[in-house]
Amino acid sequence: MTQNQPSKLISKILSPALRLWLRSQVEHADQLDIQIEGQDRQLLRGHVPQVYLTSQRAIYQGLQLGKVLLKGENIRVNIGQVIKGKPLELLEPIQVSGEIQLAETDLQASLTSQILANAFTELLLALLELKGVANATDFLAPYQIHWHAIALYPNAFGLKGTLSQQNEEKLLLEIRSKLTLLNPQTLHLQDIEITGFPGLGENETNNFPVDLGTDVEIETLQLSQGELSCLGRLLIRP
Repeated sequence: MTQNQPSKLISKILSPALRLWLRSQVEHADQLDIQIEGQDRQLLRGHVPQVYLTSQRAIYQGLQLGKVLLKGENIRVNIGQVIKGKPLELLEPIQVSGEIQLAETDLQASLTSQILANAFTELLLALLELKGVANATDFLAPYQIHWHAIALYPNAFGLKGTLSQQNEEKLLLEIRSKLTLLNPQTLHLQDIEITGFPGLGENETNNFPVDLGTDVEIETLQLSQGELSCLGRLLIRP
């Protein structure tokens, strides 16, 4: 096999298996392109040196991802079973690096996903505690929260939802905050405003760090009018 000639193992077996696995992970994708780099002797040991992935408007667990450019390295897969026609599986965590670009409309369409709705509610709980609410979980318990609008601005965002109680009029909930990157594992919220809760003061909360965990490493985070882009690395676990 010459250097530029694609491996038959890649073209006949691994690429279709990986594409099928990726398709099983997403609900929809307008475009999903995969490029695998490696030699047969590596692949036959289940070692995939590099995989490049490009997708447009993929939907993962209800999240609309816009444009995604990713590179995975040193991937271990069950190649023996794949050759026998079995589904591809990851055998070890893999380090993925790349860029994700989201439009405001992508996030708006994702508000119905349980992942994003839960994340915003968890953020609200943390911000309420930061504002001095003694037991934020009990404080929120009487309310049903429905997130329905998000807006992106230069280094800031706005989030709107409705608060409803049984037999009570719905209230408008709004969170506004500046958003920057404090370090690769931490987002930094500043000048946070929460409005909508009766009896809760509307004074600004100045600083709140959001810990992303050790599996995430963000190099750059850019928020502009109606757009968000992120460059970084993520550890994906089987």
